[in-house]
Amino acid sequence: MDTTLQDPLLGQVLDGRYRVDARVAAGGMATVYRALDTRLDRVLALKVMHPALAADGTFVERFIREAKSVARLDHPNVVQVFDQGTDGSYVYLAMEYIAGCTLRDVLRERGAVQPRAALDILEPVLAALGAAHRAGFVHRDMKPENVLIGDDGRVKVADFGLVRSVDTVTSTTGAVLGTVSYLAPEQIEQGTTDPRVDVYACGVVLYEMLTGGKPHSGDSPAQVLYKHLHEDVPPPSALVPGLPYVLDELVASATARVPDVRPPDAVALLAQVREARPTLTDEQLDAVPPQALTAEHDNAEDRTSVLPRALTVPRPPLPVDEDPDGVDRTARFASPPVPPRRRPARPPRTVLALIAAVLVVLGVGAGVWYINSGQFTKVPPLLAQSEARARDRLSAAGLDVGQVKRAYSDTVERGAVIGSDPAPGARIRDHDSVALTVSLGPETVHVPNVKGQPLAKARARLKADGLEPGMVTREFSEDVARGSVVGTTPDAGTERHAGSAIALIVSKGSPVDVPDVSGDSVDDARQELTDAGLKVRIAAGRVNSAYDKGRVAAQSPDEGSRAAEGDTVTLTLSKGPEMIEVPDVTGDSVDDAHKALEAAGFQVDEDRGLLGLFGDTVKKQSVAAGDKAPKGSTITITIR
Repeated sequence: MDTTLQDPLLGQVLDGRYRVDARVAAGGMATVYRALDTRLDRVLALKVMHPALAADGTFVERFIREAKSVARLDHPNVVQVFDQGTDGSYVYLAMEYIAGCTLRDVLRERGAVQPRAALDILEPVLAALGAAHRAGFVHRDMKPENVLIGDDGRVKVADFGLVRSVDTVTSTTGAVLGTVSYLAPEQIEQGTTDPRVDVYACGVVLYEMLTGGKPHSGDSPAQVLYKHLHEDVPPPSALVPGLPYVLDELVASATARVPDVRPPDAVALLAQVREARPTLTDEQLDAVPPQALTAEHDNAEDRTSVLPRALTVPRPPLPVDEDPDGVDRTARFASPPVPPRRRPARPPRTVLALIAAVLVVLGVGAGVWYINSGQFTKVPPLLAQSEARARDRLSAAGLDVGQVKRAYSDTVERGAVIGSDPAPGARIRDHDSVALTVSLGPETVHVPNVKGQPLAKARARLKADGLEPGMVTREFSEDVARGSVVGTTPDAGTERHAGSAIALIVSKGSPVDVPDVSGDSVDDARQELTDAGLKVRIAAGRVNSAYDKGRVAAQSPDEGSRAAEGDTVTLTLSKGPEMIEVPDVTGDSVDDAHKALEAAGFQVDEDRGLLGLFGDTVKKQSVAAGDKAPKGSTITITIR
């Protein structure tokens, strides 16, 4: 049953901008949709928190933290976050849309992959995590489901929803965050996370790509967790004989149970992978996994028919200008060669006669087909192909290349085909021409200098330059007028993709020291606060205080606080002191008199004179017993 038909968001426009077209995936925290940004006319992914969780401040905080964290990671192998917002009960992230599949889809359908393909996937994953680690973040939930493989072969890491600052210590008590099969021992036992937990998870993912299975299994999550704590990850060659020892070493290094033995972060593990790779021969890199061979031999007609088309996964660029060894890093998940079949027995003569008759009929049909449609062909698949490859495909299909246009694209790499006219799959006459649109790569924009401009004008300037106004924070400024922009994040002049969100810092004006007006009359207090550049509000209710009725009993903000010019100070007026009945302490000892009066809310003063220097009995009190006096006032006792 297609549950997307019942989804109330389908066809809706969130926040007046994002049209929800189709549901892509659903998880325990959010649902991901394919949507269209109607302002910029681009397809993107919309991650919408389940409405039931939107009322929980903790979940909303985690969700928004994902947006802020990932937005800081400007890396080609990290799924980009464009925007974050709310619409009624819906809290959403607008993200880059990757058409393709996940690594989990590949493993589920193929089992193990060739070592070359495993490393081609692992390298961009480590490059993405390395950027996160060096920026101070840990993913904490690395698993095949969060590795996206685009139709164009690009590899990207998604779902940074569980990221934390590298220095953060979090507890796993009550609920284990992340999938148990990929949790590092210290993550389970102590609840602490640093970049090495991502390194451990990548080691498990590499093991799974090489063997087709997870290293630890059990009947319950608790059993799997126990094995992570007490058992080493076995070498992949124990399950797949013939795998090179260097791959066993990579897995062992990444999944060491003692964190200090592992590479300190993904950058270090990536260096190990690139150091190990040249030691492998082409035969070792392209070795067909046993699962693929079994599928081919056991049931070739059935099982190999469901293998997807060859998938190219590019190697991430090295941090230098060129790859020094010049080795082609492109891996293809190709089906293994089909074994030779037995020569079929010669059919009987009567069968041959029947086949001949059928061929005569088919020959007539073929002639009719050629007359009616043989002069037509279909436009071959061209999207995400290089321009040269697209020209070759058109030529092979008997078609010519027409006009070639260039356009910017955030999702298709420079030099690859964005679209064609007619579109791939369209019916077209032989030797007709097909127009191509080729990517110029991501369009980049320099963040404009909007310092000193009013907020509305700064927002309009960002939009005019192809950027989106982002979150607004406010701070004091001696130089910039209240309500105008102090600066942006990132800074002016920084280069960003078109459509990126730019955070704005807006001035609260010069700071003002709030004066103390407690005990003043309303007129005097108002004058003093107004002279300081502040506004005044009188609270509706009044309170008892030591000040006379009508005087200022309290103020908010308090005296000494800093406020912005034009801010409002709220004054609460006094009802006068609270009157309390004075207890009778005449004849009591000095200590007892003190206790009784202080318990009633009074201050106590002693009058001993010369005759009372050595006395201990109260002979007189300044306010007679039973009379009332202001709470907090002083009662004098005479001692003789």
